[in-house]
Amino acid sequence: MNYSYSALSPGGSGGFGGVDQHNRCCGNKAWCVKDICGIVCVIMTWLLILFAEFVVMRLILLPSNYTVFSTINMIIFQALAFLAFASHIRTMLSDPGAVPRGNATKEIIEQMGYREGQMFYKCPKCCSIKPERAHHCSVCQRCIRKMDHHCPWVNNCVGENNQKYFVLFTFYIASISVHTLFLVLTQFAECVKNDWRTCSPYSPPATIFLLLFLTFEGLMFGIFTIIMLATQLTAILNDQTGIEQLKKEEARWAKKSRLKSIQSVFGRFSLAWFSPFTEPSCRTRFNSHFYSV
Repeated sequence: MNYSYSALSPGGSGGFGGVDQHNRCCGNKAWCVKDICGIVCVIMTWLLILFAEFVVMRLILLPSNYTVFSTINMIIFQALAFLAFASHIRTMLSDPGAVPRGNATKEIIEQMGYREGQMFYKCPKCCSIKPERAHHCSVCQRCIRKMDHHCPWVNNCVGENNQKYFVLFTFYIASISVHTLFLVLTQFAECVKNDWRTCSPYSPPATIFLLLFLTFEGLMFGIFTIIMLATQLTAILNDQTGIEQLKKEEARWAKKSRLKSIQSVFGRFSLAWFSPFTEPSCRTRFNSHFYSV
Protein backbone atom coordinates (compact mmCIF):
# COMPACT_ATOMS: atom_id res chain seq x y z
CA MET A 1 0.00 0.00 0.00
CA ASN A 2 1.13 3.57 -0.58
CA TYR A 3 -0.08 4.98 2.72
CA SER A 4 0.06 4.41 6.44
CA TYR A 5 -2.79 4.67 8.86
CA SER A 6 -1.76 7.17 11.54
CA ALA A 7 -3.24 8.63 14.66
CA LEU A 8 -2.84 12.28 15.61
CA SER A 9 -0.80 12.87 18.72
CA PRO A 10 0.28 15.95 20.64
CA GLY A 11 3.77 15.76 19.13
CA GLY A 12 4.80 16.79 15.65
CA SER A 13 7.08 19.28 14.03
CA GLY A 14 7.69 21.07 10.84
CA GLY A 15 5.83 23.71 8.96
CA PHE A 16 4.26 24.16 5.58
CA GLY A 17 4.34 27.29 3.53
CA GLY A 18 5.60 28.93 0.38
CA VAL A 19 5.40 27.61 -3.15
CA ASP A 20 6.39 24.00 -3.80
CA GLN A 21 8.69 24.07 -6.83
CA HIS A 22 8.80 20.29 -7.23
CA ASN A 23 7.79 19.28 -10.79
CA ARG A 24 7.52 22.95 -11.77
CA CYS A 25 9.05 24.94 -14.64
CA CYS A 26 8.63 28.19 -16.59
CA GLY A 27 8.98 30.35 -13.50
CA ASN A 28 6.85 27.96 -11.45
CA LYS A 29 3.86 28.56 -13.77
CA ALA A 30 3.70 25.14 -15.43
CA TRP A 31 3.77 21.56 -14.21
CA CYS A 32 6.74 19.60 -15.64
CA VAL A 33 7.64 16.00 -14.79
CA LYS A 34 11.37 15.49 -15.31
CA ASP A 35 11.22 11.88 -16.48
CA ILE A 36 13.52 10.81 -19.35
CA CYS A 37 11.21 8.03 -20.58
CA GLY A 38 8.24 10.44 -20.60
CA ILE A 39 10.18 13.15 -22.42
CA VAL A 40 11.26 10.65 -25.11
CA CYS A 41 7.64 9.50 -25.54
CA VAL A 42 6.45 13.11 -25.84
CA ILE A 43 9.04 13.86 -28.54
CA MET A 44 8.03 10.69 -30.41
CA THR A 45 4.37 11.74 -30.24
CA TRP A 46 5.16 15.16 -31.70
CA LEU A 47 7.35 13.65 -34.45
CA LEU A 48 4.61 11.20 -35.47
CA ILE A 49 2.06 14.03 -35.66
CA LEU A 50 4.50 16.06 -37.78
CA PHE A 51 5.11 13.06 -40.05
CA ALA A 52 1.37 12.68 -40.62
CA GLU A 53 1.18 16.43 -41.27
CA PHE A 54 3.96 16.18 -43.88
CA VAL A 55 2.54 13.18 -45.76
CA VAL A 56 -1.08 14.34 -45.75
CA MET A 57 -0.25 17.87 -46.88
CA ARG A 58 2.73 17.34 -49.19
CA LEU A 59 1.74 14.04 -50.77
CA ILE A 60 -2.08 13.94 -50.66
CA LEU A 61 -3.83 17.30 -50.38
CA LEU A 62 -1.56 19.96 -51.89
CA PRO A 63 -0.91 18.09 -55.20
CA SER A 64 -4.61 17.19 -55.57
CA ASN A 65 -6.45 18.40 -58.65
CA TYR A 66 -9.77 18.47 -56.77
CA THR A 67 -9.69 21.92 -55.15
CA VAL A 68 -12.91 21.66 -53.14
CA PHE A 69 -12.05 18.18 -51.79
CA SER A 70 -8.52 19.29 -50.94
CA THR A 71 -9.59 22.53 -49.23
CA ILE A 72 -12.31 20.96 -47.08
CA ASN A 73 -10.08 18.11 -45.93
CA MET A 74 -7.19 20.47 -45.33
CA ILE A 75 -9.32 22.55 -42.95
CA ILE A 76 -10.58 19.43 -41.14
CA PHE A 77 -7.11 17.90 -40.83
CA GLN A 78 -5.42 21.09 -39.62
CA ALA A 79 -8.20 21.75 -37.07
CA LEU A 80 -7.93 18.22 -35.65
CA ALA A 81 -4.13 18.35 -35.60
CA PHE A 82 -4.12 21.70 -33.79
CA LEU A 83 -6.68 20.57 -31.19
CA ALA A 84 -4.83 17.27 -30.64
CA PHE A 85 -1.52 19.09 -30.14
CA ALA A 86 -3.10 21.68 -27.82
CA SER A 87 -4.81 18.96 -25.76
CA HIS A 88 -1.51 17.10 -25.47
CA ILE A 89 0.35 20.21 -24.28
CA ARG A 90 -2.44 21.06 -21.81
CA THR A 91 -2.45 17.52 -20.38
CA MET A 92 1.32 17.52 -20.03
CA LEU A 93 1.73 20.96 -18.43
CA SER A 94 -1.31 20.89 -16.11
CA ASP A 95 -1.01 19.97 -12.45
CA PRO A 96 -3.01 16.70 -12.35
CA GLY A 97 -4.08 17.31 -8.75
CA ALA A 98 -0.91 16.99 -6.69
CA VAL A 99 -1.31 17.03 -2.92
CA PRO A 100 1.22 19.40 -1.28
CA ARG A 101 4.21 17.55 0.10
CA GLY A 102 4.91 17.69 3.82
CA ASN A 103 1.45 18.93 4.85
CA ALA A 104 1.22 16.30 7.62
CA THR A 105 2.50 18.73 10.24
CA LYS A 106 1.00 19.58 13.62
CA GLU A 107 0.13 23.14 12.53
CA ILE A 108 -1.59 22.09 9.29
CA ILE A 109 -3.40 19.23 10.99
CA GLU A 110 -4.80 21.61 13.62
CA GLN A 111 -5.87 24.10 10.93
CA MET A 112 -7.70 21.31 9.11
CA GLY A 113 -9.79 20.62 12.21
CA TYR A 114 -8.49 17.17 13.07
CA ARG A 115 -8.63 16.27 16.76
CA GLU A 116 -6.10 14.40 18.86
CA GLY A 117 -6.48 10.64 18.36
CA GLN A 118 -8.43 11.03 15.11
CA MET A 119 -7.36 8.70 12.33
CA PHE A 120 -6.22 9.83 8.87
CA TYR A 121 -4.32 8.53 5.85
CA LYS A 122 -0.71 9.65 5.56
CA CYS A 123 1.63 8.91 2.65
CA PRO A 124 5.08 7.91 3.98
CA LYS A 125 6.75 8.76 0.67
CA CYS A 126 5.81 12.44 0.42
CA CYS A 127 4.72 13.02 4.03
CA SER A 128 1.29 14.30 3.06
CA ILE A 129 -2.22 13.74 4.36
CA LYS A 130 -3.94 11.83 1.57
CA PRO A 131 -7.42 12.93 0.51
CA GLU A 132 -9.94 10.26 -0.30
CA ARG A 133 -9.23 8.53 -3.65
CA ALA A 134 -5.69 9.94 -3.89
CA HIS A 135 -2.81 7.64 -4.87
CA HIS A 136 0.96 8.08 -4.86
CA CYS A 137 2.70 8.15 -8.27
CA SER A 138 6.26 6.84 -8.22
CA VAL A 139 7.14 8.77 -11.41
CA CYS A 140 5.71 12.16 -10.38
CA GLN A 141 6.77 11.42 -6.78
CA ARG A 142 3.56 12.98 -5.51
CA CYS A 143 0.15 11.93 -4.27
CA ILE A 144 -2.41 12.71 -7.01
CA ARG A 145 -6.10 13.35 -6.31
CA LYS A 146 -8.36 10.92 -8.24
CA MET A 147 -5.32 9.52 -10.02
CA ASP A 148 -6.38 7.42 -13.02
CA HIS A 149 -2.94 6.37 -14.29
CA HIS A 150 0.46 7.73 -15.28
CA CYS A 151 0.75 8.08 -19.05
CA PRO A 152 4.29 8.32 -20.51
CA TRP A 153 2.90 9.63 -23.84
CA VAL A 154 1.88 12.86 -22.07
CA ASN A 155 4.66 12.59 -19.46
CA ASN A 156 2.19 13.16 -16.65
CA CYS A 157 -0.39 11.59 -14.43
CA VAL A 158 -4.03 11.73 -15.45
CA GLY A 159 -5.91 13.00 -12.42
CA GLU A 160 -8.61 15.30 -11.14
CA ASN A 161 -7.34 18.48 -12.79
CA ASN A 162 -6.30 17.29 -16.27
CA GLN A 163 -8.52 14.32 -17.11
CA LYS A 164 -10.63 16.47 -19.45
CA TYR A 165 -7.56 17.40 -21.52
CA PHE A 166 -6.42 13.77 -21.70
CA VAL A 167 -9.85 12.60 -22.89
CA LEU A 168 -9.81 15.36 -25.54
CA PHE A 169 -6.30 14.30 -26.60
CA THR A 170 -7.43 10.69 -27.17
CA PHE A 171 -10.58 11.91 -28.95
CA TYR A 172 -8.75 14.20 -31.37
CA ILE A 173 -5.96 11.68 -32.07
CA ALA A 174 -8.58 9.01 -32.77
CA SER A 175 -10.44 11.43 -35.06
CA ILE A 176 -7.33 12.48 -36.96
CA SER A 177 -6.30 8.82 -37.33
CA VAL A 178 -9.65 7.90 -38.91
CA HIS A 179 -9.50 10.97 -41.17
CA THR A 180 -5.94 10.12 -42.21
CA LEU A 181 -6.87 6.53 -43.10
CA PHE A 182 -9.70 7.88 -45.28
CA LEU A 183 -7.29 10.21 -47.09
CA VAL A 184 -4.74 7.41 -47.59
CA LEU A 185 -7.41 5.17 -49.13
CA THR A 186 -8.51 7.91 -51.53
CA GLN A 187 -4.88 8.54 -52.50
CA PHE A 188 -4.23 4.84 -53.13
CA ALA A 189 -7.37 4.67 -55.26
CA GLU A 190 -6.25 7.75 -57.22
CA CYS A 191 -2.78 6.34 -57.83
CA VAL A 192 -4.09 2.91 -58.89
CA LYS A 193 -6.66 4.51 -61.19
CA ASN A 194 -4.12 6.81 -62.82
CA ASP A 195 -0.34 6.72 -63.16
CA TRP A 196 1.80 6.34 -60.00
CA ARG A 197 4.31 8.77 -61.53
CA THR A 198 1.78 11.58 -61.81
CA CYS A 199 -0.26 11.10 -58.62
CA SER A 200 2.57 12.16 -56.33
CA PRO A 201 5.52 14.57 -56.37
CA TYR A 202 7.75 11.67 -55.25
CA SER A 203 8.86 8.47 -56.96
CA PRO A 204 6.47 5.47 -56.84
CA PRO A 205 8.60 3.50 -54.28
CA ALA A 206 8.84 6.56 -51.98
CA THR A 207 5.11 7.24 -52.36
CA ILE A 208 4.19 3.65 -51.48
CA PHE A 209 6.53 3.64 -48.47
CA LEU A 210 5.15 6.94 -47.10
CA LEU A 211 1.54 5.86 -47.57
CA LEU A 212 2.10 2.43 -46.00
CA PHE A 213 3.92 3.90 -43.01
CA LEU A 214 1.16 6.48 -42.55
CA THR A 215 -1.44 3.68 -42.76
CA PHE A 216 0.39 1.72 -40.06
CA GLU A 217 0.63 4.84 -37.88
CA GLY A 218 -3.06 5.67 -38.39
CA LEU A 219 -4.15 2.12 -37.51
CA MET A 220 -1.88 1.88 -34.49
CA PHE A 221 -2.81 5.24 -32.97
CA GLY A 222 -6.45 4.94 -34.02
CA ILE A 223 -7.02 1.58 -32.34
CA PHE A 224 -5.06 2.54 -29.22
CA THR A 225 -6.76 5.90 -28.68
CA ILE A 226 -10.27 4.60 -29.42
CA ILE A 227 -9.79 1.90 -26.78
CA MET A 228 -8.32 4.44 -24.35
CA LEU A 229 -11.15 6.90 -25.04
CA ALA A 230 -13.78 4.23 -24.40
CA THR A 231 -12.00 3.18 -21.20
CA GLN A 232 -11.81 6.75 -19.93
CA LEU A 233 -15.46 7.53 -20.67
CA THR A 234 -16.59 4.28 -19.02
CA ALA A 235 -14.56 5.06 -15.91
CA ILE A 236 -15.92 8.61 -15.74
CA LEU A 237 -19.54 7.49 -16.14
CA ASN A 238 -19.04 4.86 -13.41
CA ASP A 239 -17.33 7.42 -11.13
CA GLN A 240 -14.29 5.17 -10.83
CA THR A 241 -10.65 5.74 -11.77
CA GLY A 242 -8.43 3.32 -13.64
CA ILE A 243 -6.48 2.46 -10.48
CA GLU A 244 -9.70 1.82 -8.57
CA GLN A 245 -10.90 -0.50 -11.35
CA LEU A 246 -7.55 -2.31 -11.47
CA LYS A 247 -7.43 -2.82 -7.70
CA LYS A 248 -11.17 -3.57 -7.61
CA GLU A 249 -11.55 -1.12 -4.75
CA GLU A 250 -14.94 -0.92 -3.14
CA ALA A 251 -16.46 2.57 -3.26
CA ARG A 252 -16.00 4.22 0.12
CA TRP A 253 -17.19 7.50 -1.34
CA ALA A 254 -20.70 8.61 -2.27
CA LYS A 255 -20.95 7.70 -5.95
CA LYS A 256 -22.29 10.39 -8.25
CA SER A 257 -24.86 9.88 -10.98
CA ARG A 258 -23.59 9.55 -14.53
CA LEU A 259 -24.58 13.13 -15.33
CA LYS A 260 -22.82 14.49 -12.24
CA SER A 261 -19.77 12.35 -12.97
CA ILE A 262 -19.40 13.65 -16.52
CA GLN A 263 -20.00 17.23 -15.32
CA SER A 264 -17.30 16.84 -12.67
CA VAL A 265 -14.76 16.33 -15.47
CA PHE A 266 -16.12 18.52 -18.31
CA GLY A 267 -18.47 20.96 -16.57
CA ARG A 268 -22.00 21.74 -17.72
CA PHE A 269 -22.65 20.77 -21.33
CA SER A 270 -21.52 23.36 -23.88
CA LEU A 271 -19.10 23.65 -26.80
CA ALA A 272 -16.43 24.26 -24.16
CA TRP A 273 -16.46 20.50 -23.56
CA PHE A 274 -14.46 20.13 -26.78
CA SER A 275 -12.01 22.95 -26.08
CA PRO A 276 -8.60 22.29 -24.47
CA PHE A 277 -8.43 26.00 -23.60
CA THR A 278 -11.27 26.10 -21.07
CA GLU A 279 -11.22 24.83 -17.50
CA PRO A 280 -14.37 23.18 -16.12
CA SER A 281 -15.44 24.38 -12.69
CA CYS A 282 -15.20 20.84 -11.38
CA ARG A 283 -12.88 21.15 -8.40
CA THR A 284 -14.35 19.29 -5.50
CA ARG A 285 -15.16 21.25 -2.39
CA PHE A 286 -12.34 20.09 -0.17
CA ASN A 287 -9.89 21.45 2.35
CA SER A 288 -7.53 23.96 0.73
CA HIS A 289 -4.51 22.30 2.36
CA PHE A 290 -4.96 19.40 -0.06
CA TYR A 291 -4.31 21.69 -3.05
CA SER A 292 -0.99 22.90 -4.37
CA VAL A 293 -0.28 26.61 -4.17
